[in-house]
Amino acid sequence: MQLATDIERLDINGAAATLQGVAVPTPLMTNINWSNRLNCNVYFKREDLQVVRSYKIRGAFNKIRSLNSVQKEAGVVCASAGNHAQGVAYSCSLMNINGVIFMPTTTPNQKLEQVKMFGGKAIEILLQGDTFDDAADAALKYCRSRGRTFIHPFNDQKVIEGQGTVGKEIIAQAQEPLDYIFLPVGGGGLAAGVASYVKTYSPKTKIIGVEPEGASSLTEALKFGSPVKLNKVDKFIDGASVKEIGGLNFNYCQELLDDVITVPEGAVCTTILELYNKDAIVVEPAGALALTGACYYSIPKNAEVAIVLSGSNNDITRMEEIKERSLLHEELKHYFLVSFPQRAGALKDFVNDVLGPDDDITLFEYQKRHSREKGPVKIGIQLAHKSKLHSLIQRMNELGFIHEYINNQPEHLSYFV
Repeated sequence: MQLATDIERLDINGAAATLQGVAVPTPLMTNINWSNRLNCNVYFKREDLQVVRSYKIRGAFNKIRSLNSVQKEAGVVCASAGNHAQGVAYSCSLMNINGVIFMPTTTPNQKLEQVKMFGGKAIEILLQGDTFDDAADAALKYCRSRGRTFIHPFNDQKVIEGQGTVGKEIIAQAQEPLDYIFLPVGGGGLAAGVASYVKTYSPKTKIIGVEPEGASSLTEALKFGSPVKLNKVDKFIDGASVKEIGGLNFNYCQELLDDVITVPEGAVCTTILELYNKDAIVVEPAGALALTGACYYSIPKNAEVAIVLSGSNNDITRMEEIKERSLLHEELKHYFLVSFPQRAGALKDFVNDVLGPDDDITLFEYQKRHSREKGPVKIGIQLAHKSKLHSLIQRMNELGFIHEYINNQPEHLSYFV
């Protein structure tokens, strides 16, 4: 099946012309820190610096601009967990088109406020459901009843063309031929657009798609041979938490991506913190997805590697959860249900003799507050190094502290964190 290898099939050059003066040509920046870590030459494509702080403006504006006058007059509708909504809102404001934006009830408040700011009086926000798919179902029903145009966040040719301009800029900006490009994958619009352009103008460049483990819709589709709907998704990486990859996007990705990998959500959290602490770069979870994938991939030494930082719309109130998920993934935070020996000084012995000199209690809560003398205690402990866990458990056993380890029980861990 002949697809994206024909660049005229996707008019990415035309999309680039449409986006002039609207989407910022974001820099492709050398990063010394990550180049040293990965033993190759790393370049960040800084879509986090885009006008709406993500690449989504590219596809949204390109699609809305393509509508005829009747469609523009009727108005548009979209569903989004945040970034596409901001792109649509900004586009509606620029073109003076009325837009109704459906967002999941779980959308971070920061993204809601940004959508309002970019859209102004041109848009209305309606919160529906817990996931993007719930919001999308409600948006489509609204469209049918009102005769409006639905602006799909990824499964649309004009949207794919707009996202593909990221690839056009990468190829133009690269000083050396690129060996790899790492892309985040949610619905697949960015991957489809970038791959279609890059494989035309730089066919030797390997394109690697990166998905969250808890929302691996493309990985599952590749196994099955066509898009499949996941039973559930981990909504933490909200910008890439899609139950089913777009059918159009899947065709491009299946043909043109060289590899697709998944990474743990906790590893993405570690990447977010390291980008912030060491590079002063703020990204949202989906924005750190591609870089996390590069850390998991076997990249040859001295390779030329471009990595798309896709967005920076992160709510500061999520940082505690990000830190917690990172510590759990790095095996530095551990939770126990501990029964203390019924003797005086048991708590003092636990602090003095069980904990290591650099260990820290982060949670101490009686399970049964009316029976503190006999009830078990929820305890969270942060270690200086993950290798210290074995000796910690050994000391608990030797000193008679009966315990249950909770980290390996996902169904119970949520009650502790």
